[in-house]
Amino acid sequence: MLRHWHVSFLSFCFFFLFLFLFLWTPYDEISATRTFSVDLINKTCKTCSDKSTVFNYTFCSASLQEIPVSRTTNLQGLAIVAMELTLQNATHTLSVIKELRRNETWGHPFASACLRDCDVLYSDGVITLVDAVAAFLEGKYGSAGAWLTAVMDGATTCEEGFGDMEEASPLTEQNYSVFQLCYVALCIVNLLVSHA
Repeated sequence: MLRHWHVSFLSFCFFFLFLFLFLWTPYDEISATRTFSVDLINKTCKTCSDKSTVFNYTFCSASLQEIPVSRTTNLQGLAIVAMELTLQNATHTLSVIKELRRNETWGHPFASACLRDCDVLYSDGVITLVDAVAAFLEGKYGSAGAWLTAVMDGATTCEEGFGDMEEASPLTEQNYSVFQLCYVALCIVNLLVSHA
């Protein structure tokens, strides 16, 4: 319970830090940069999708543009938006997993074992994402990238566990979203490293 409160509090702090850093842009600057930032989102997503056949351009663009502040920020701000979205999705996925585990009538014992594994992976993943955001804010892009990669691996491992047990995964959509959002954040972090 204390660990959950700690993650929620940190998420809350990061969100308001982000608002403080990127929302207090004067209105005339916002209107002048709005088109630029939407172009930045599209250009960034295109650059990332050109580097990988797994990266989903449409998912990237739609996810980032859904958050209004992402339309008025820079590349660093987009990375924070992507990490915050990943943290929100991972936290939600963890709550879905816990709800499925509470439902004793759900699935086969093998599926219960998969859910238990996913519970561990996502519990660790949420903490890892908080660490990734903290590393990023400290300018430790390499560490942030390593943490993001670990969370992507966790989402993949969770999904593949059901396939290994020949069970239908109840978490396919959630695992995909967390993986893709992590990939967006990781690609942006790598772009920042390459431009440093």
